[in-house]
Amino acid sequence: MAVPARPVLLTGASGALGSMLAAHLSEVGFDLVLTDIKPFPGPLPLRARFERADLCDRPAILALGEGCGAIVHFGGVSTERPFDEVLGPNIGGLFNIYEAARLAGARVIFASSNHAIGFHERSSPLDADCELRPDTYYGLSKAYGELMGRLYWYKHGVENLSIRIGSGFPEPKDLRTLSSWLSYADLARLVAAALRAEEVGCDIIWGASANSRSWWRDDARKRIGWAPRDSADDYAAAFAGIVSDDPITERYQGGHLCARDYTRTRPPP
Repeated sequence: MAVPARPVLLTGASGALGSMLAAHLSEVGFDLVLTDIKPFPGPLPLRARFERADLCDRPAILALGEGCGAIVHFGGVSTERPFDEVLGPNIGGLFNIYEAARLAGARVIFASSNHAIGFHERSSPLDADCELRPDTYYGLSKAYGELMGRLYWYKHGVENLSIRIGSGFPEPKDLRTLSSWLSYADLARLVAAALRAEEVGCDIIWGASANSRSWWRDDARKRIGWAPRDSADDYAAAFAGIVSDDPITERYQGGHLCARDYTRTRPPP
C-alpha cells in the first residue's frame, strides 16, 4: 500500500521512541502532525508540524485528530508511576485518542507493552492472544489500552493495532533484554508497515526483534507484511551468566517491574 494521503498524528513525539519515529516516518514520505506535552527536541523533520498539547485536554486532542488518517499513539506515562499519575494520560488520555480516531475515521497504532502480560513466567512461550497479566499500574494501563481498542473496533469499526513493545533501546541492556529487545530500526519499519497495510482490523503484534531467546510467538505480523531484521543474539556474550539476586525478577517476563512493590510471601501456583 502507498503512503496514506491523509496525515498521521504522532503522540509522544518528543520522547526517545517518538522522535525516532518522527524522523523515520518523515523520511519514508508520511505527512506528520506531531504532539507532546514537552517541546520537540531539535529541528522538526520535513513534512511535519508540531503542536504542544496535553493528552488529557480533550478539545485539543480532537482538534489535532481532525483530517488525520491514522494516529500513532506513543504518548503518556512510559514507566511505572503511582496510580494517580498513570490515570490521567494513560487512561483518560487514551479515551481522547480513540474518540479522535472515531471522529476522524482514523486507524490507531497503539504503543502497548510487554508489561501488560508481565506476570507470565519466562518458561511459558506466549501467543498474542494470551491472558493479560499486567505487572504494574503502567502495565495495567496498557492492558486497558488493548481492551479499549477492542471496544472501538467492535462498536465503532475503528481499526487498531497494538504493538506490545518489549525493550525498545538502541542496544540490549541486560540478560532479560536478550529475549525482549526491539531495535529502533525494527520498530520504525513495523510502524510504517502498520500504516501502509490495506487493513489491520483489531490485532496485536509482539514488538520484538528476531531474538532466538524470545518468549513470544504467533501474532499479526504476516497480516501487515512485517518481519524483524535485527537480533539481540549478537550481544549475548556481553551478558552471559549475569542475573539479579531477586527470584521474582528472574521468574517473570516483566522482570524487575514484577518485583516492584511485591508483597506476596510466595508466587501463586
